[in-house]
Amino acid sequence: MSRENVEDLYPLTPLQQGLLFHTLYEPEAGVYVEQLSCLLRGRLDARAFERAWRQTIARHAVLRTAFVAKDLAEPLQAVLKSVKLLCAQEDWRVLPRAEQEERLTAYLEEDRRRGFDLSKAPLMRLALVRLADNEYRFVWTYHHLLLDGWCVPLVLREVFAFYEAAARGREVSLERHRPFRDYIAWLRRQDVSQAESFWRETLKGFDAPTPLGVDRAEGDLTKRSAGLDPYGEQKDSLSAETTSALQLLARRHQLTLNTLVQGAWALLLSRYSGQRDVIFGVTVSGRPAELAGVETMVGPFINTLPLRVRAEPREPLVLWLKRLQAQQVEMRQYEYSPLVEVQGWSDVPRGVPLFESLLVFENYPADASLFDLPEGLSVGEIRKIEKTNYPLTLLAGPAAELLLHLSYDRRRFADAVVSRVLGHLKTLLAAFASDPDARLGDLPLLAADERRQLIVGWNDTAREYPQGSATLHELFERQAAATPDASAVVCEDGELTYGELNARADRLAHRLRSLGVGPESRVGVLMERSAAMVVALLGALKAGGAYVPLEPAYPRERLAFMAEDARVKVLLAQQHLRVMVDGLGMRGCDMLYLDAAGQTGDGDGACATDIAENARAVVGGDNLAYVIYTSGSTGRPKGAMNTHAGVVNRLLWMQDEYRLTADDRVLQKTPCGFDVSVWEFFWPLITGASRAGAARRAQGCGLSHAPDRTQGNHDVALRPLDVASLPVGAGT
Repeated sequence: MSRENVEDLYPLTPLQQGLLFHTLYEPEAGVYVEQLSCLLRGRLDARAFERAWRQTIARHAVLRTAFVAKDLAEPLQAVLKSVKLLCAQEDWRVLPRAEQEERLTAYLEEDRRRGFDLSKAPLMRLALVRLADNEYRFVWTYHHLLLDGWCVPLVLREVFAFYEAAARGREVSLERHRPFRDYIAWLRRQDVSQAESFWRETLKGFDAPTPLGVDRAEGDLTKRSAGLDPYGEQKDSLSAETTSALQLLARRHQLTLNTLVQGAWALLLSRYSGQRDVIFGVTVSGRPAELAGVETMVGPFINTLPLRVRAEPREPLVLWLKRLQAQQVEMRQYEYSPLVEVQGWSDVPRGVPLFESLLVFENYPADASLFDLPEGLSVGEIRKIEKTNYPLTLLAGPAAELLLHLSYDRRRFADAVVSRVLGHLKTLLAAFASDPDARLGDLPLLAADERRQLIVGWNDTAREYPQGSATLHELFERQAAATPDASAVVCEDGELTYGELNARADRLAHRLRSLGVGPESRVGVLMERSAAMVVALLGALKAGGAYVPLEPAYPRERLAFMAEDARVKVLLAQQHLRVMVDGLGMRGCDMLYLDAAGQTGDGDGACATDIAENARAVVGGDNLAYVIYTSGSTGRPKGAMNTHAGVVNRLLWMQDEYRLTADDRVLQKTPCGFDVSVWEFFWPLITGASRAGAARRAQGCGLSHAPDRTQGNHDVALRPLDVASLPVGAGT
């Protein structure tokens, strides 16, 4: 820009500084580039229309403003005396309607992607696309540094006032508005010390942004490289009936529609995050009442500030909404507070955003009332697109059907997730309208179909039992008969086929039967992770008993209590754990010590030809399969019992949902004292897969020490804690 063309220079508002920073930080993202488009019908004089825009720009210094920051300690805005407005004109009348729509979509996207060179005014441009003889698509693109939503109808009404005057061949006299510079002067006179006290008290104790609690999109980093817009938009609206009911609720209790939407968004964030104390951003008009003429001034007055909301489940809805509105009334006197300063007055660490979602409630409808059109022209299909730097922005606006518009960062949120967010918001607002006397905790979040899916669909885990008996060990026996030579167990100390495992378990079961084990008898299993442990578990079940896992790593007193409380009849232990067993002081209980092969060393008391007939005990689905003890964190450990029917139901459901095959290897890494170990042991053994045991003395979950003989597909279920326990480079 030439110095001769500079009319004025003055500082930026704090809001403008923030907008400038985010625009320069990510210039290709298109943040804060606003685009308003509409369909104009009637006889339009394109030259007069463009001239009307030039006259309007000449009246408002802010519309002739550029921004300079190079070599300056603080950026400035420069008002130019004259600017050259770009008004592109296209004629698409010869194109079919479908091709017009396709080209228009591409044109609008490309126009937004162009952005602006902030050092060159005006930071706005126009386009008129002629679609038919008396039909035009009008596009107005501008940067938020110049205008906020309040200004849009002010500018458009001036434009059409000039246009109508030109069409009628007369002059128009419009009221002079105060320049935006006057607001900046007012702003710099404000004492922020009171604002600082207010915000410090308001935000005290809040040290992290409210998590949004929704899933990230898969493949989020590929959106840009694929040439797709990383920012998405979804729109929905409430029914006219629900909107009318909300308006009635607002009038009856002296509330604003804005407060109702803010309340619904606060509850949504509270439910998603699991926190009763949440923060999100809200926009405020920022127009101080004490500044005369502020309501007709053109410029970016709007400000973004944090709104902290506490939502106690037992609080009545209407009382809570009234408190929320009173809170905003108090905040109004500090609307001028710079967000960057407010952030510094909070306990949230510098560099961490104070909030991650923004709610914008526009008090003007996006309809023909924006334009104040002259006779002979009509408007329709109004579209307004804007992007913020926040991951999730909700735009709501008054209409016969309340508009809800979510814009979001696809690198953070999947499209399907955002669609559900909109649905949940609509459900909450509908509940406000239908049940204003409800308490917050009773308001529904899920739509009827989601609730049905949650309660009925995802709980539809019933499975048909196989014909005949369906005990855990019988399902294993059927698999062993079908694939006797397939690998069943792989451990540090060896490998067993299905046939070998079945035979060893039968021999042990016969021995246990000879010691009086039968239905409902408890068999303690004190063993480290090994093939012998699998033999012991199956042997106890085949004998008709229920196994009681006793982790060698547990304290001696805990083991002794569990064995006594469970009334263990026989204790199975490994040879090298004899000293530990002796220290338990167990009485009235037989002891059997197994070697690495899972045998007792005395032939197990039967010849092989007797085993098939003698090892089978009469048990059914209602008989006990195991007793696993709780951690005892709230007192003494308690034995949780499960029957064969319960375990089989779980395993058949898992197989139906996730389907293991003979090519799969399932890592058994969970200590046998936890219930997850049950399916790790038995799911692969009833489906023909192989159970692979992690090293018995491995740290953490033992994944990095799993035996390398496990070839094929590997299935592992890990908790976050398990993953955290892996050494660097494990599994690579």
